[in-house]
Amino acid sequence: MIFLIIDNIKFIILAVFIIIIIIIASSIYFFSTKQKIIRILSKLPIKQFGSLKANEFSRVKGKALHIKEPLVAPFSKRKCVFYSIKIEQKKSNGKSSHWKTLVKEEQIQDFFLEKNGDYVMVKPKQNPKNYMSHLVIDKKVSSGTFNDASQEFEQLLKNYNIKSTGFLGFNKQIRYTEGIIEIGEEITVAGIAKWKNLKEPIKGFNYSKIVELESSEKQKLIITDLPNIKSKKRL
Repeated sequence: MIFLIIDNIKFIILAVFIIIIIIIASSIYFFSTKQKIIRILSKLPIKQFGSLKANEFSRVKGKALHIKEPLVAPFSKRKCVFYSIKIEQKKSNGKSSHWKTLVKEEQIQDFFLEKNGDYVMVKPKQNPKNYMSHLVIDKKVSSGTFNDASQEFEQLLKNYNIKSTGFLGFNKQIRYTEGIIEIGEEITVAGIAKWKNLKEPIKGFNYSKIVELESSEKQKLIITDLPNIKSKKRL
């Protein structure tokens, strides 16, 4: 009888532990930036540029085009208007291990969205940050015990003052991820539409006024290259 009670207690403890793990994992997934963006965008119809209304939070899709000299992605060397990278090293502590972030870098610039010859302007700011974003990982590269860092990866690590080998010459376990918005890539942006007078002419743009997508105190810009986010019917 005593053994049966003990077994039941162990089962209950295990069940509670599993439920807690499931709740934590579900919460992390639900409240992730990616899922927040998908939930917000799924409530918005995709609007044509010509139907944007002033002061309305709207969602549009178009090709990203640079306004000034584009950024260059650190590893792939592709021209872009936005890149986000992360460099991590695997650290071990006894029986457990984890990935420690060594570098987390994000660079973004003002850019156009173009669709059927129409344009809108997007002016993200990093300080203070006025946008929420999620970029699909375009490039992954790693090194490890039996995997030497390539010449290109070695140079990248050197640029960030990171050594690929340890004190005894063994390879460190390092991984790199890179997401970018490439010039000409179709992306989704949501923001509050505002008509703006251009103070200075922009090369390749022949109009004095343009719609700019902005943020507000309550709603940040949303920028993503996630494909196929379901929404209401196209307007």
